[in-house]
Amino acid sequence: MLKKIRTILALVFFIGITLLFLDFTGTAHRWLDWMAKVQFLPAVLALNAIVVIALIVLTLIFGRIYCSVICPLGVMQDIFAWLGKKAKKNRYSYSKALSWLRYTVLGVFIVALVAGIGSIFQLLAPYSAYGRIATTIFQPLWKLGNNGLAAIAERIDSYAFYSIDVLVPSMGVVLAIAVITLLVLFPLAWKNGRTYCNTICPVGTILSFFARFSWLKIHIDVDKCRNCSLCSKNCKAACIDFKNHRIDYSRCVVCGDCIEKCEFGAIRLSPLPLPKKEGSNYSRGESGRRSFLLATGLIATTALAQEKKKVDGGLAEIKEKVAPKRQTPLTPPGSFSAKHFAQHCTGCQLCVSECPNQVLRPSTDLMHLMMPTMSYELGYCRPECNRCSEVCPAGAIKPIALEDKVSTQIGHAVWIKKNCLVLTDDVECGNCARHCPTGAIEMVPSDPDDDESPYVPAVNEERCIGCGACENLCPARPFSAIYVEGHEVHREV
Repeated sequence: MLKKIRTILALVFFIGITLLFLDFTGTAHRWLDWMAKVQFLPAVLALNAIVVIALIVLTLIFGRIYCSVICPLGVMQDIFAWLGKKAKKNRYSYSKALSWLRYTVLGVFIVALVAGIGSIFQLLAPYSAYGRIATTIFQPLWKLGNNGLAAIAERIDSYAFYSIDVLVPSMGVVLAIAVITLLVLFPLAWKNGRTYCNTICPVGTILSFFARFSWLKIHIDVDKCRNCSLCSKNCKAACIDFKNHRIDYSRCVVCGDCIEKCEFGAIRLSPLPLPKKEGSNYSRGESGRRSFLLATGLIATTALAQEKKKVDGGLAEIKEKVAPKRQTPLTPPGSFSAKHFAQHCTGCQLCVSECPNQVLRPSTDLMHLMMPTMSYELGYCRPECNRCSEVCPAGAIKPIALEDKVSTQIGHAVWIKKNCLVLTDDVECGNCARHCPTGAIEMVPSDPDDDESPYVPAVNEERCIGCGACENLCPARPFSAIYVEGHEVHREV
C-alpha cells in the first residue's frame, strides 16, 4: 500500500509539472502552477518560508519523500530505473555513501549561488535540469504532435487544433546541455538507480541532513530477516546493508521497494526501531546535533544570499533577423533589476516555454548561461501579456499587473541611422512609430531645416518602456534600424 500511494502521488506530480512545461495555451497554470512553487530550490530563492518549512517538516516526518514524490527529476529517474528492472531483476547492491563527493558538490553549489555564478548553480539544480529537458526536448515533440493533429483537423474543417511554430534551434546551448543531461541520467538510473540523487544533487544532500531525524523510517526486524539480500538488491538508493541490518537514512528516499520485495515481512515503515537480537549490529544509523544545525545553516545561508510566420507572396526571400548586441541584457517586467533576476532565477525555462510571443530565450552568456533573456527577432513583449510573471516559481519575475507593466521601463529604443530603410532605400516607412504602444516614437524630418526631407524616427526615452514592438516590426534586415537597450534597474514612466 505504501508503494502504491507513493507511486500514484509521484505520477500526479510528474505529469502535472511536465504539463506546465508542455502547455503553450496557459490553461494548465490555472490548476497546476502550485506544483512548481512547492519545488525546494525555487521556494528557497523566492524566500517562501511557508513552503520551505513545510518541506523540511515533511522530511522530518517521512524522510526524503520529497525526492521520490515531488521532485520531477527524481521521479524521472525512478521511471528509468523501473525500465531497467524490467530488463534485469535484482540489479542493485549496497554501497557506502560517497560523502566527500556529496559535500564537495554542495559546497560548490552554495558558493556559486552566493557569488551569483548562475551557470554552475543552474547546472546542479535538479528542478532546473528537468525544466531544460522538458522545454527543449519534450515540448518540441509535443508541439509537433499538436501540429500533426492540426493538419488532420484542417482536412475535416475542424478548428479543434491550431498549428504553432516549433523553434528548437533557438534553444542552442541549452538544448545541448539538456540532451547531455538526459544521456547521462538515463543509463545511470537504468543501471544504478538513485546514484545521481545521492552523489550530485544538492537538494538531496541538504534534505539528507533532516532525513536522519525523520519520525517514520524503514526498519528491519532482525528476528524475521533471513539475510536473503532481496531488499538490498531492490534498493535503488543502494542504502541497505543487509549483512549488518543497517539502513543509511540520509540516502533512503522511502520508495517502499524493499518492503514490497521482502518475502518474510522483516521490513516495515514505523516510528520506532523494531526489536533486535541481543548482540546484533543493527543500528538506527548515526546522527548528531551538528548535522541538524548544519542543514539549518545551509537553508538560512541560501535564503540570505537572495536578498543582498513570414509572408512574401513567393516573390522574394525574406532574411532572418539577427539579434543586436545589447550592452545591457533585457530582463522581463516584474524582475525589478538584472541583479534581482540573477539572484533568484533557477534557469528552469518555465517562463521560456510559456512565453506566447517567443521573446524569452536562454542566455548564452557564460556567467548567466541558461538564464532567460529577452530578444525581439520573433515577437515583442505585448502590453496585454504577463504570463511569465504568473508562472515563475522562484520569485525572479514577481507577479505584475497589466496596468503596472505598461508603465514599467525595462529599456529604451535606440535608432540606428545606417540601417534605416528611409535613408538607405529612399522609401517612406514609419512602422516603428505606428506600432509603438506608448507613443514614444514620432517621425521627424531627417533635416531639421527642411520639412520636405525624409522623415525618420525620434525616440522619447522618457516614454519608451522597451517592449520591442519597434525592433520586431522594423522591416530592415538582417539588422533592425531600431533596437532596445536594456536597463540594469527598471523604473516607472
